[in-house]
Amino acid sequence: MNPELPPAAPDVVAAAVEGLTTRLRKRLDAAIESYAALPVVVDGTVRRVRCGEDAEVALTPGPSGTVTDADQVVCSCLLAPRCLHRAAVLGACPLAEPDAGTEGEGVVGADPAGSEAADGSTDGDSGAATADTTPGSATPADSAQSSRTEPEPEEAVALTAAQRAAASGLWTAAAALLAAGVPAAGAVPQAELLRAAHTARLAGLHRAEAAALRVVRGLRGARARQDGHRLADLVAQLRELLLTTALLGSAAPGPALIGTARRAYQPGGSLRVHGVCSEPVIAATGYGGVVTHVVSEDGRWFSVADVKPGGAARAQGAATATVALGSGNLDHARLSRGGLLISGATVSSDGRLGSGKGVRATPLPGASSASGPDGGSWTSGPLAALFARPLADTVAERLAAAPDADPEQAEQRARELIGCDVVLVGAAGDHLIARELPAGRPEADGVLLRLAPASDHPGLAHTANFRRLASRPGLRLRVVGRLDPDRAATLRPLAVAPLPGTEATLRLPGDWRGHADLGYDRLEGAHLPSPEVVADAEPAVGPGQDVPDPLAQAPLWRLRRLVETAVSGGRRAVAEPARDGDLRGDGAALRRGGFAAAAELAAGLTAEADRRTRDVFGRTGGADPDGYARSWLAAAVYLAGVERALVGATWQPPAVGA
Repeated sequence: MNPELPPAAPDVVAAAVEGLTTRLRKRLDAAIESYAALPVVVDGTVRRVRCGEDAEVALTPGPSGTVTDADQVVCSCLLAPRCLHRAAVLGACPLAEPDAGTEGEGVVGADPAGSEAADGSTDGDSGAATADTTPGSATPADSAQSSRTEPEPEEAVALTAAQRAAASGLWTAAAALLAAGVPAAGAVPQAELLRAAHTARLAGLHRAEAAALRVVRGLRGARARQDGHRLADLVAQLRELLLTTALLGSAAPGPALIGTARRAYQPGGSLRVHGVCSEPVIAATGYGGVVTHVVSEDGRWFSVADVKPGGAARAQGAATATVALGSGNLDHARLSRGGLLISGATVSSDGRLGSGKGVRATPLPGASSASGPDGGSWTSGPLAALFARPLADTVAERLAAAPDADPEQAEQRARELIGCDVVLVGAAGDHLIARELPAGRPEADGVLLRLAPASDHPGLAHTANFRRLASRPGLRLRVVGRLDPDRAATLRPLAVAPLPGTEATLRLPGDWRGHADLGYDRLEGAHLPSPEVVADAEPAVGPGQDVPDPLAQAPLWRLRRLVETAVSGGRRAVAEPARDGDLRGDGAALRRGGFAAAAELAAGLTAEADRRTRDVFGRTGGADPDGYARSWLAAAVYLAGVERALVGATWQPPAVGA
């Protein structure tokens, strides 16, 4: 992918590949890799790529900046438009979101790379900063409150013939990609999936279409070996696509499987929000900036993003960038310690505040000074309730997601910030060990948890602040951070504050307004209590004790390795254990660990991978991609569910008397 090229609509890319002859298709992958490295000449709104002496491809995106029509891409060679140059340049373009509109001029943090910038995040946080929206079936207010109420039962919907055909086409294309694996999943198989995704879009299967586009982006990242690529993410994306299409083919699919079309920003009315913290954002695609999290009077979370090209250098200084919400004189650093009164607010489905022409924002009284009454206090107002709830209850709610739940909504739910009061126990590796101090239950033992840096980038302050905090075992803190759903009892703090009612806590400057943003503010020795003050409050659990990790101790890694090998190596790589009689002993190890179902699923997957059909004369025929895909899907869904359950168990407080 060449980020200098405009995003291209999936159907335009698919049509260009389908127009190639068989001979040209064989050369397409190499051509895409070659043309992606060529310079892009900007001529007004036109982007030109010189592909040879007699071939130049000109791309003229529409007003949205996206190539949405085949006529917007023209090649000067004699074979155009069915030429290799045109198809390869389109294959090098970033993949556009369907109907990826904005709310108007002035959208903060608009990212031409779309969700590919989020996928390439180095700190796991750029997904909260990009300006494209995610599907949602409710208004922003309803969406924000949905995590606090029980979902109502959904009634089954009857699919049309076109929808069933589209779902079947997506399943077939995804199963073919799974059987091929990353090495063989080049531009042609990707184009087949893009064509199936476009058909799903026309049929109104929005969730399945979005899942297919995520798979294509993941495959592109894997084949290009991008820094932000994770095989586990691609496995999850392919699992979601196959599961969604399989459930759509069931007798009674729910409306959540249909999804809703992407919508930009919706009216949010008037809002009074208080700053909580600011976090720097660095994306592997070269984007950088800041996201400031705010909370409304009724406890709803919102965010203000400013992410643009510039990478780490821009992220380091973005805290002093002016908040583009009509305030004119408030930067992100002061917003995180102040507040805004917003009229005509526009809100995306995941809580991002827009900056359209009709939005007006005024700093709350005192928001621009260090001593104003409306500073972002963590001890009163709507944020105080964040620290009153036990961690076990909060995490259980965030991790509760049905296997068929929309992954974007589940991820949004898991990423919502949580707060807790903790006492530092010590350091272990790159993280701190802390114990929760349950509010109102001083006699109860809290959860033992890890505090891991939100980013390890050397240009940010996270790592230095962690080293400073590690020097004071027994320090009491109030923490706001994000749950890490893939690691045992792990919280990634974004900001810390003094814990009221104790001397063994932070002593922050007055202009910090009661909290430190760990990505920007640098803690010094003067901000910490003396070792003598914290010595009396040091917990009984000594330094060096780490959080129990049943996920790491369980032999589930054997099934995980098989599931990931299926994606990274294809069907042939999975069939090897069946041919050698399971010499590695994966099945026996899983059974000894109490995971008999995992052993059966692993054996079934390897057997299906090695299965070949035979005709009436006994000759070997082709493999059954559907059976193999069903076996892999069963193993992947089981693995995700068990791993999530093991992670959730680590957040439970110790039993009384333990």
